Amino acid sequence: MQQLFTILFILGFIAFFVFVVLMILFIRKHNRIPIRHVMLTAACFVIASIGMYGMLALPSNSPQSSGTNHTEKHESGAATTEEDHAPLTQKTNASGFHMTTEEFKNKFNGAVGKYRLNGLSITRLNMKDSSEQATGTFEYVFNDKLRLVGTLNADQKVQEVRLYETGDISEPTGGIFLTAIATLILTTNNEYTYNDAQNVIQDIGLLDRDVNQSEFDGVTVRNGLEYRFNTQQDISTFEITAVK
Repeated sequence: MQQLFTILFILGFIAFFVFVVLMILFIRKHNRIPIRHVMLTAACFVIASIGMYGMLALPSNSPQSSGTNHTEKHESGAATTEEDHAPLTQKTNASGFHMTTEEFKNKFNGAVGKYRLNGLSITRLNMKDSSEQATGTFEYVFNDKLRLVGTLNADQKVQEVRLYETGDISEPTGGIFLTAIATLILTTNNEYTYNDAQNVIQDIGLLDRDVNQSEFDGVTVRNGLEYRFNTQQDISTFEITAVK
C-alpha cells in the first residue's frame, strides 16, 4: 500500500509540474488558458496530494515487511537484564487474560486493523465445551499451516493461547507466523506497541542470528505472562500462559 501511494505522488507531481509549464507557455503564446488544461492540472494536484497523504498516514515500519526479515540480531551480544525491561514494564497495563473469548477476538482484530495486518482477522472462533471440567477450548484456523488454539478457565475467561504452524522448521520463522505472534502479544497487553511486541520476540531469542530453530525452546516472562516458542518435529508452537 505504501508503494501505491508513493507511485501516485510521484506520477501526480510530475504530471502537475508538466501541466503548469504548459499553461505558462500557452499563456505567453495565446494570452489565455483552455479550461481543460486547468482541470487536468487540478486533477494531477489532487492525485499528488492523495499520494502524499497516504505516504504520511501509513506507519513507516510496516509489520508485514519487518516480519519477513527478522533473522537479524541486536549487535550487542550482552545478556538482557531486568533494568532493560523496566521502561517497557512501567508503561504496560498487565491485564493478563481477564477477558472473554469475544473480548479476545475483538482485541485481536483491533490490533490487526491498527497495524494493517492483512490475512489475520478472526471471523468466528470455534468453541468446544468441556462439561466434565467446567472449562472449554476455542480454535481458529487461519490457513492450512497456521491455527490458533486457546483454553478457558472455570470462569470462562481465556487462560492460555497457542499458535501452531506446520512446515519446515529448519527455515527461519517469518512472514504471517511471526506477524501473528506479534499480534497475539499485542492482544494480551493493552498498551504495547508493535515495537514492544518485537522486543518480547527478541527476548525469547527467536530473532538471534544463526539460531538453531530445529532444537529451539525460548521463553521470557513479562507482567505475569509467560511467552514461549518451541519446535517439535514439524510443528512450531508459540504460547502465552498466565503465570500462577
